[in-house]
Amino acid sequence: MFKHNKSPFIKPNFHKISQLTEEVSDDENIREIIVEHKSGFNTLEVLIIVVVSIAFGIIVGFSLSIFRNNYQGVKVSEPLKEMVAVYKNILDTYYEDVDGSDLADAAIEGMISSLDDPYSIYMDEDDSDAFNTTVDGSYVGIGVTVAASDTSDFIVIDILNDSPAQKAGIEVGDVITKIDSKSVIGLTLDDISSLIKGKAGSKVKLTLLRGEDTIEKTVTRGNVELVSVISNVYHDDIGYIYIQNFAANTYQQFKEELKKLEKENIQSLIIDVRSNPGGHLNQTRDILELFMDKNKVLYRVEFKGDKEKIKDETKASRSYPVVVLINSASASASEILAASFQDSYSNAVLVGETTYGKGTVQQAFSLSDGSSLKYTTERWLTPKGKWIDGKGVSPDYEVSLSDDYLQSPTEDNDSQLQKAIELLNQS
Repeated sequence: MFKHNKSPFIKPNFHKISQLTEEVSDDENIREIIVEHKSGFNTLEVLIIVVVSIAFGIIVGFSLSIFRNNYQGVKVSEPLKEMVAVYKNILDTYYEDVDGSDLADAAIEGMISSLDDPYSIYMDEDDSDAFNTTVDGSYVGIGVTVAASDTSDFIVIDILNDSPAQKAGIEVGDVITKIDSKSVIGLTLDDISSLIKGKAGSKVKLTLLRGEDTIEKTVTRGNVELVSVISNVYHDDIGYIYIQNFAANTYQQFKEELKKLEKENIQSLIIDVRSNPGGHLNQTRDILELFMDKNKVLYRVEFKGDKEKIKDETKASRSYPVVVLINSASASASEILAASFQDSYSNAVLVGETTYGKGTVQQAFSLSDGSSLKYTTERWLTPKGKWIDGKGVSPDYEVSLSDDYLQSPTEDNDSQLQKAIELLNQS
């Protein structure tokens, strides 16, 4: 019935994990999993997103118009002079030693918290690294997912395509016993992650147990691209594209997948942004410009009362039917995409549940110590001028997922996907 290229929620690698855990005895079950970069697109995370989509959207929904601008400095005002004076006095005269960096961090956190805005936050170096990986869509590493069993074995359960690990010949099921001649006995997954990570171009030697054989693989760390877009074809002519988030490379991935689908002569398209927390606003805009007519309003932005219409400036456009799948954890940039199709594309409908309702745009920049700030700079509005903050974007067809799907998701019991297919078959 279906022509399967890839499955959006049950990726092929999930079956590798299932098979691997089945091979482990009852007292050696997988107990914990970590991706070396701590954030990104792996099978377990996708499955968790489906189950806890609401919480995911609330926690990490974001939309960035400009990312990681470096601090340029401002003219020192009287309030700022007073803050510096307090900082200096505490360092010089407080009765115990005080770390100046801790004081500065506390001052920055205090300024951000005073905004009373859940989307304006201060991130320490670790949080910044994880956040940057998500929005950049890449990181420096070797491209493996490692799981810890109850017997403290560290097992490779996933390897990213075209990654340094794959090129070096590491395989799913390999058990890591040493990293650069250091035994992993007694280590934690965080320890494993720290030992594997390093600078681009540097090498890491892994001693692996593969079946009964002990082998060594030297891997050159490099840039690993995360996949945020996957595609499929249903009923031979219905294209499907799932967007996990809008990273810096999402538009390029989307464009490539769309070209592949159109070469297969699709007559319609499903764009799935369910549980998509957002990301780079320019990536959303570029994707929309593939579909909308020139000069169509994609969305609007408002800064201190001034409103601006963001219009399509390209000649590219499409006219075939599009269904956008949304749910309550579709947030921020994914809501912009959904609202734009609803308002500005004449041949589109939305299917699913009302989206999260985040109507603001953030800007982020890095500080010299590796930490960073993310704070709200604009409101965004739909092409028709509606502010959806706290309300969300409503679907044209309200469809909820069944308990069966939440417990054991398949394409057949995905009622939202099936509704989209039904509508496109009728078009």
